[in-house]
Amino acid sequence: MQVFEKPEDVRQWSREQHSSGKSVGLVPTMGYLHQGHLSLVAEARKRSDAVAVSIFVNPTQFGPNEDFDKYPRDPERDIELCSNAGVAAVFMPSPAAMYVPDASTSVVEECLSAGLCGARRPGHFRGVCTVVAKLFNIALPDVAVFGQKDFQQAAVIRQMACDLNFPVEIVTAPTVREPDGLAMSSRNAYLTPAERLRALGVSRALHSAAAALADGVSDADTLRRIMADELDRHDLRTDYAEIVNPHNLKPVSQASPGDVALVAAYCGKTRLIDNLIL
Repeated sequence: MQVFEKPEDVRQWSREQHSSGKSVGLVPTMGYLHQGHLSLVAEARKRSDAVAVSIFVNPTQFGPNEDFDKYPRDPERDIELCSNAGVAAVFMPSPAAMYVPDASTSVVEECLSAGLCGARRPGHFRGVCTVVAKLFNIALPDVAVFGQKDFQQAAVIRQMACDLNFPVEIVTAPTVREPDGLAMSSRNAYLTPAERLRALGVSRALHSAAAALADGVSDADTLRRIMADELDRHDLRTDYAEIVNPHNLKPVSQASPGDVALVAAYCGKTRLIDNLIL
């Protein structure tokens, strides 16, 4: 496995793979890897000959009062995990390598990013789209794999790739969960043992909505209240509890199978997100 810090070195590596007839897969991450990330690597390995993992805590997708400085980092462990998972190349750039001092260009998706996390984290998806577009241009992947846990992010990136004619297949892999149902996330490291138990309310809220729909409750406002009540029972502060159309991410009035339940909630100071396709 090769480890690169310079964008031009990754691009050269990718061109060498293509020139030898190999396809390239990319798994963009912010590091502090867990089994969820490794499941994305496994999916990328199924769909390409050589997999690159980017590890970059992207400053442009964090707001001024968010957790950029304290975001968990463990690059040595990340490299070891990637090597053991069969990754061919790791790209670990510095912010200076990714953004020149006078950078003045951003990529903005205007529809799918408008609600949900986009409404609550202004500028977040501008940062996401910009860095992913840069990674596509740097790593030149044939396929890129993202996790369903970040459902809105995957939808926004798929739209961006389509709109801007990136020759990249966008794949969404299923959310990986702990045995008790909590979605794996690097931010789970912030949780105290007591908060870790309360955090189970996030996935339970989603399943409560799914169970109600299965019992014949299709009014979306009722399902939203069911999710919010479950969050309250676990002493979680609701950011949003929503039911949306999976294609345009707009709220629905009547839920049906295939719609998506999404939750964002604060457990102490930690913001957790999760979703479930009903």
